[in-house]
Amino acid sequence: MLCLPTRFAAVILSFAPLLFQRSWRHAKVLLIGAILAPGKRTVTSLLRVTGLARERRFVNYHRVLSRAAWNSRAALRLLLGHLIEAFAPSGPVVLGIDDTIERRRGKRIAAKGIYRDPVRSSHGHFVKASGLRWISLMLLAPVPWAGRIWALPFLTALAPSERYCRVRGLRHKKLTGWARQLVVQARRWLRGREIIVVGDSGFCRRRVNTPQRCRRKIPQVT
Repeated sequence: MLCLPTRFAAVILSFAPLLFQRSWRHAKVLLIGAILAPGKRTVTSLLRVTGLARERRFVNYHRVLSRAAWNSRAALRLLLGHLIEAFAPSGPVVLGIDDTIERRRGKRIAAKGIYRDPVRSSHGHFVKASGLRWISLMLLAPVPWAGRIWALPFLTALAPSERYCRVRGLRHKKLTGWARQLVVQARRWLRGREIIVVGDSGFCRRRVNTPQRCRRKIPQVT
């Protein structure tokens, strides 16, 4: 196992109470590997970067993601706490919200839908994409060594397609409904702090006339 600096190890160990001891031994390796691994963060890449490329019982690390049980909401709240402590200890908390499409195909991908591809589409050209729609809530904070504002995701939810909900007799929740639910959850975690939420026009339910004094240049977000 890699020898970690004390401050770095303290952050990693704060997640230990969320899992059973046996699962935590493997989850700790995956967590450290996810931070260090370049490129795609597959389980194989994580084991390789942590020096476990020849691990014979590699299936145990896959089971952490497929079978191990933990309180994901508690983990996300803990992650947000670390981000707030490091990058926004005082003042208003600026949160960004956006959706992204994970291009997935196959019979087992039940919640997939057909959406507008925001990367390949333009105002005059519409391109469809099949996949899963995820909505992420991110902390927008200046990172000292980057010299700009970064978007640090801490809460993500899957927004199933309308067809998926109709087939299963579920009520379909719109994009704005998911956004509201995520923001309400963040509001409960950040009691006593002023929150500013930033999003594009896809999350607007009504048109708002912006006062002239509020129109200012928005910093670049990475």
